Amino acid sequence: MQTLPEPDEVEIRAWLGGRPVLLAYGLLGDLTAKFARVGFDYMGRQQDWLRRMGALPQVVAVQTGRGVEANATEIAAALRAAGPAPALLLGHSKGGVEGLAALMDPAAAARCAGFIAFQSPFRGSEVADWVARRGPLHVAGKAALSMLGCGDGEAVRDLTTPVRGAWVAEHAEAIAALAARLPVVSCATVLDPAMVRPGRDLAYATLVSALGRAAGPNDGLVPLSSTKLPGPVRHLESAGGHVALVSEGAGRDPVWALRRALAALLAPG
Repeated sequence: MQTLPEPDEVEIRAWLGGRPVLLAYGLLGDLTAKFARVGFDYMGRQQDWLRRMGALPQVVAVQTGRGVEANATEIAAALRAAGPAPALLLGHSKGGVEGLAALMDPAAAARCAGFIAFQSPFRGSEVADWVARRGPLHVAGKAALSMLGCGDGEAVRDLTTPVRGAWVAEHAEAIAALAARLPVVSCATVLDPAMVRPGRDLAYATLVSALGRAAGPNDGLVPLSSTKLPGPVRHLESAGGHVALVSEGAGRDPVWALRRALAALLAPG
């Protein structure tokens, strides 16, 4: 686990002041965020804090159940259109995967000041493999995503380990080159079922052991190994389930998680 100095409020405000911040939601994040009105937090507390720091947060409106490349195209367009200052790009889970794909567009990358990914399965997830291998379940899942207004369901196939592993291998040099000229931070969590508190982590805890046998330490959906990227990427680890870094609740502080990621982003070299 990496220990980094936390930037003080003056440094944060100076860097974030007037800066666009684009947020890319994870799978079902577009649906989850609608429950904010009943107190269900998903990246909402982070957006509130960013506004207090003088930033200009904006969610990139995509259907999160669509394929990665389709959504990456829209995120790249949002980056190119952001201004006047280059934008900070934040992505959770699948949103981080799409954010990285968007930054393969040189024009989009040129309009980005930094990229923070929270719990993103860059190399895929064995949970997606398991769903994709079960034809009827995969078909039902795609239909459910469509009925919920979250897209065509291609997200599951796009998050499998063969698809994402091949993509990272193909783009390894480009990712390393991107991280050499643009600060890239990948934040991951590991969930210990013995330490789970009441709340949303209980659901993720049911998957930790099974996923751990296949892929090692994980947050209930994403293996720690899947969050690693080639090149000078700044990798951070902490404890918790798959929404630990983006959702307020028992034992979770998404603003602390964002401040810690910004500390890594702003740290020299």
